This record gives sequence, structure tokens and C-alpha cells, in this order.
Amino acid sequence: MRGSLVRRAYRAGPGVGEGLDATTAVGLKVLTLLLALSAGGCSWSFAVGSLVDEERTGSTAASAVSPLSPDLGTEDWRRAKGALSVALDPHGNGSTVNWDNPETTLRGTFTPVGQPFVKSDEICRAFLATVTGQGSATSLQGTACRPSGEEWAIRDVKPWRRA
Repeated sequence: MRGSLVRRAYRAGPGVGEGLDATTAVGLKVLTLLLALSAGGCSWSFAVGSLVDEERTGSTAASAVSPLSPDLGTEDWRRAKGALSVALDPHGNGSTVNWDNPETTLRGTFTPVGQPFVKSDEICRAFLATVTGQGSATSLQGTACRPSGEEWAIRDVKPWRRA
């Protein structure tokens, strides 16, 4: 008998959503949903670079896009990075990999040099690269490294002069 009194006393108080009329309960649910949506909006992100008016400032996003050349735009560098990844793959065959972008007429190559090596817990590999287009051709040498599970990143690059 005593246990049943305790249960009744506990159940007598309103729980979440209990003891409210239907309109108030719906209002609380809508308020909760709106608060959740507005708080979730704080984590949205977008590219700030796309907000810069390049014509007014006189700058171009291409100058900071690639460590290979200021001539490479975003799409050129995306294509070049894909070729770099294939060329430097430690399980690859070590041959030259080409890339091109018909829209900008830029093209290039990556050729791995030597075997991959470990440096600071990253897999690294030396490479030779060319960038051709818009009336110029550039030969480069450099090193790229890849932390475990991430993309290759060029650590150093400089003009290549044949011996």
C-alpha cells in the first residue's frame, strides 16, 4: 500500500509536456525547434574568399591558390593536385602523370624522383613538375608530404635547372 502512495505522489506532478493544454505544448515544441535551428546555424561555414570583389581590389584568388605557379586558378590546382597524388603514390609505378585544363589551356606533369621516405611521421617524396600554358613553360623541383590519411601537400618547391 505504501509503495502505491509513493507512485501516486510521484505521478501527480506534471512531467514534460504533461499538465499543459494542447496549444501551449505545441508552442513549446515550436520554440524548442526554433532555438535548436538558430543554434545550429552558428556552425554554418562558407568561403570568405568568394565575398571579395576581385575587380575592385585588383587582386586575384589565383595568386594564392597554388604553390606551383601564380597562373594556376582553383580548377587548375584541383586537377594538378589529383595528378600529384597519383604520381607520388608509394604503391604507384613511378611514372610521369599529366594534368590539363582545357578551359584555361594550362597543363603540366609530375614525375616522382627517388623512393618515398618518412620525415616527421609523414610520407614524403621528391618530384619534378612542369607547368605549361599562356605562352610560358616552367620546370620545378620540390618535395611533397602526406600525413597519414590526408592529402599530399607541397612542402618546398623551386625552379629546376638541368645540370
